[in-house]
Amino acid sequence: MEDETGEPDEAGSNPKGSQGRPSARSVSEDRLSGRERGQEKVGDEPGRHDVFTPEERSRVMARVKGKDTKPELKVRSLAHGLGYRFRLHRKDLPGTPDLVFPGRSKVIFVHGCFWHGHTCARGSRKPKTRAEYWAAKIGRNRERDGRTQAELKQVGWETLTLWECELKDIDALAARLKAFLG
Repeated sequence: MEDETGEPDEAGSNPKGSQGRPSARSVSEDRLSGRERGQEKVGDEPGRHDVFTPEERSRVMARVKGKDTKPELKVRSLAHGLGYRFRLHRKDLPGTPDLVFPGRSKVIFVHGCFWHGHTCARGSRKPKTRAEYWAAKIGRNRERDGRTQAELKQVGWETLTLWECELKDIDALAARLKAFLG
């Protein structure tokens, strides 16, 4: 087999298949557990049950977005389809709401159930790793959400919080948007 330069590689096989894509062999090798790659398994540490190394976990968590998430895009698309026009992420308002309807003095927050501690199954799920840290973090998020809503109400804005788990039923979601926005 040849490497990227077209020259045969030392083992006689190219880890990349045709057109530069990884072959099945290289993909399966990438999925080897830490022990098989010669690394210590993170789960071997007392109190640690993570399947990722700290570097891999950091990379995964860094990809978590704060805006333009799939649930938010779903709500934005539906609201726009219903004829409502809005602004996004106004930083001059407490909590930087996801959707802002200035003419109506109304805002919508689209919350992920886990991150904001919803009472549904997904929001009630507790991480096994660093449980105290996550409980405190989600508790702080809930406190901040409450303060934000109180501050918005104090300056004359109405708020609606939509939870990720509530977005599955489009008809019910449309009815809630219409009822809230009038």
